[in-house]
Amino acid sequence: MASKTFDIRRYGKYLSGQSADDMNRFLEKLPQNAGNTVLIAAGIAWAAVAALGLFSMLQTQQLTKLRGELQSSESLKPIVPTLTMTPAAAEEVTSFAEKAKTMYPGLTVTANGNILTIQSKDTSAYAQLREIMGHVVSGGAGWKVGVNSFCVGRECSSNAIDASLRIEKVNIAAPVVEAPAESSGADEASESES
Repeated sequence: MASKTFDIRRYGKYLSGQSADDMNRFLEKLPQNAGNTVLIAAGIAWAAVAALGLFSMLQTQQLTKLRGELQSSESLKPIVPTLTMTPAAAEEVTSFAEKAKTMYPGLTVTANGNILTIQSKDTSAYAQLREIMGHVVSGGAGWKVGVNSFCVGRECSSNAIDASLRIEKVNIAAPVVEAPAESSGADEASESES
């Protein structure tokens, strides 16, 4: 409706004191004019609407409470760095194998990429095996040593001592901090200025 055609005087009769009296008279005569069935149906409809309103209010309260709990639990989540394992540099492992050959003459030490193989034909080199294992574990900065295979004794197929070790490095990546889900208008204004 255009503003030029709107006439407040036209709706004045609905806002007068007489309109309240007319409504009161209508409601008083309603049981006489309408049957009991219509009144019961109207009462049931009003009760259903009231129950639906109450239900929606309770659900809204629960959702508000859950949202608050979720936000507080997200704020308590720690920021954790990411750990990744990468193979150690072949040069480092080869350099270590060359030093170990001179330090442990009873063992055959070879390097292939990040795999270090320690072998001996005789179990009398077991003491040297124990020593070199400790040396490998503390051999390089950030090394993490994993055992691919390990055999000592008569059960070994070709050598009395046979160990294959996988050498990896632990890399620590900086934690990723996610931006908060909601921001205020002031935050958005300061970002747009910069």
